[in-house]
Amino acid sequence: MRYTYNSETCRYEPVVISPKQFFKRTFQFLGVSLLLGAGILFYYNSQYDFLDERIEHEKNEILKLEWQTLYQHLNKISADLAKVEDTDDNNFRTILELEPLSQSIRDAGTGGHEKVSDQISNPIIKNSAMLANKISGRITIEQQSMQELGEKLEEVQRERASRPAIQPISNHNLIRLNTIFGLRLHPIFNYVRPHNGLDLTAAYGTPVYASADGQVVFAEPNTGYGNVIFINHGYGFETRYAHLSRYNVKKGENVKRGQIIGFVGSTGTSTNNHLHYEVIYNGKYINPISFLHTDLTQEEYNKLIQHTHDSKTGR
Repeated sequence: MRYTYNSETCRYEPVVISPKQFFKRTFQFLGVSLLLGAGILFYYNSQYDFLDERIEHEKNEILKLEWQTLYQHLNKISADLAKVEDTDDNNFRTILELEPLSQSIRDAGTGGHEKVSDQISNPIIKNSAMLANKISGRITIEQQSMQELGEKLEEVQRERASRPAIQPISNHNLIRLNTIFGLRLHPIFNYVRPHNGLDLTAAYGTPVYASADGQVVFAEPNTGYGNVIFINHGYGFETRYAHLSRYNVKKGENVKRGQIIGFVGSTGTSTNNHLHYEVIYNGKYINPISFLHTDLTQEEYNKLIQHTHDSKTGR
């Protein structure tokens, strides 16, 4: 409580404030406080962002950096994919005798995504979305190309496996190879007649191997050939194995290159134990010497035979 000195009564008397004065002073104080507070708030807002705005700004900056990193990563993926496409066109397709994919075909998988990117306003996100869509389309085209390459490779492998390529008797068991192909003096009938194959002399019972994959279409005795096997390899190729002592396959059986199909003998019009081997291509006799890989070592030949045996037995 405040006091004031009254000169008339020579006493200190309490200061009494009327209600009007009280309310006047109160409103003055509040008015000054409000003005001061408003000024401080205005100054603060003009100089500093709100806390939540600063937080959102920081988050946006982090997101911007992350999108830039993603865009750079997508560009690296695009460059790596371009290397795969180049290898596809200039290596795999060249080897398999397929035409490289034109740029128009590869670009065909990158369209149709404009509407998605048009809905995005942020340039970094928009560019990332467009690049990701293009990469996705290119991957789809490359997957289709790889499928085509796989199918072509399987076809080439079947064709090569069906081509007569190995000697039907191992060099280890071969005694003599008669390479006369064409007209010759027949040793029994004593007149010149066509000799349409090769004669491989070996001991009685020596294993005879299929020179390529195929199907047995004939396996029974024949007057001239004796015990003979005909194998249809497809792709125009057929091989014949004559004068066998016995069979190891039957008609209709599928065989693999290097599989034992019979054994050397001297049946039919033959003077000694040997295999008469013929190769026919598109209905015409071909000199089998052109299809023999005589440069194989005995170890390589044995590995080929073992591989065929393992594939047949599932080992």
